Amino acid sequence: MANESPRLAFCTVSCLALLLLPLLYAVLFQSDISSVDLWEHRLAGWGERFVVSSRDVDGDTGIIEEEDPLKFYLRRLVRGRNRVELDTIGFSCDSDLHSDVCVANQPVKIDLRTITVHLESSNQILPNLRHTVRPYAKKGDENSMKQVTPVEIRTPNSYSPPRCDITHEVPAAIFSSGGLTGNLFHEFNEIIIPLFITCRHFRSRIRFIITDFKPWWVRKFGPYLSKLSRYGIINSGKDDRVHCFPGAVIGLKYHDNLSCNTSSIPGGYSMLDFKRFLRESFNLKTKHEFEIEKLNLIIISRRNSMKFLNEGDMVRVAKELGFRVTVISPGRKSNLQKMSELVNSCSVLVGAHGTGLTNAVFLPAGAVLVQVVPWGLDRPSNAHFGGPVRQMGLHYIEYRISPDESTLVEIYGRDHPVITDSASLYGQDLRLKIDRFKETLEHALYLLGRLSPN
Repeated sequence: MANESPRLAFCTVSCLALLLLPLLYAVLFQSDISSVDLWEHRLAGWGERFVVSSRDVDGDTGIIEEEDPLKFYLRRLVRGRNRVELDTIGFSCDSDLHSDVCVANQPVKIDLRTITVHLESSNQILPNLRHTVRPYAKKGDENSMKQVTPVEIRTPNSYSPPRCDITHEVPAAIFSSGGLTGNLFHEFNEIIIPLFITCRHFRSRIRFIITDFKPWWVRKFGPYLSKLSRYGIINSGKDDRVHCFPGAVIGLKYHDNLSCNTSSIPGGYSMLDFKRFLRESFNLKTKHEFEIEKLNLIIISRRNSMKFLNEGDMVRVAKELGFRVTVISPGRKSNLQKMSELVNSCSVLVGAHGTGLTNAVFLPAGAVLVQVVPWGLDRPSNAHFGGPVRQMGLHYIEYRISPDESTLVEIYGRDHPVITDSASLYGQDLRLKIDRFKETLEHALYLLGRLSPN
């Protein structure tokens, strides 16, 4: 009997280990679900209350006891003194070089006739306030901000706020579709990615109020917007009612060019999380490049400045290397659903520096972006695309234009002052050396694992 006790204990431990294996697998290998998504999945329902450590999300310490989920989600959008202010008076604004984001975790009345947010304070400690926000994430650009209608935020301490025409159960997010919409880079950089950063953690339980409403833009990004919010969009230009919400976010949080940083407010989301969300929104099938059987290469063809003057030769050499080549010229109002599906099916995307390269957000993981960097545009090329695409799980190659590949040098000579003028730099056209371009594509094949190194 004494000998059987260790054996029985061993069998018990073994059985428990086998039972725990599926759980361990789920925790360690569910790589397609972010840790923040898994964590937030436990916070089901607005009406429930829960105990949570804020360290789980953004590194702050301490226990928040009996937290209202709505207030918890809203307070993730501020930190430090701003969070203390939000907890104390129910309202706070976070400002940086790029954007202003104001958060109210108390009831608000939004009068769409005047685009005014009226704060309601039950604790009588909210000071007199009259604050204006332009809800677009490019506040340093005066020309952009001229296209953005200001939102006024007020405390009704000295007047009676309007009555509610309609009452909502979820918070509002107010942002503008003005600014530089029509340019795909700016649409993603200043609205689409900041919208993900600001609203994703609400798990679609938030309602959008869009100022400077552009129907074509809302249709263009319809699948994305409807996945971020399960509620209909409110067009401030067509609605003159007073909407009442339990809280509100005015403005969108911005991190950097085409970037989503896990350590920045609200914490936890990366560009890989954004790309996955984007793929799900547009129902894109290809997660990784190795799922693509045939080598597909897309060349983004520009029709105005920075054109490829020998585009035909570029297509020819790509085909010689085994690529199936598609040449596209995306326009201001191109069908984004069709464009996303096309780019999601390709292994290599080639284009000169410019807005068309923003389509790289639809590339599957492991694909290659080849940016042709025009003469003198090294810095913006790296800032806008070179740095950001590395966060997207993509390979990146630069083809830097040499002086004799640019029409600027061809026309004016290397020493002419015009070749250092920024306006002129963006007006150049490009004639690539085909042997160099072929070597670039061979390098892309190597990165894809389709070509052995010499």
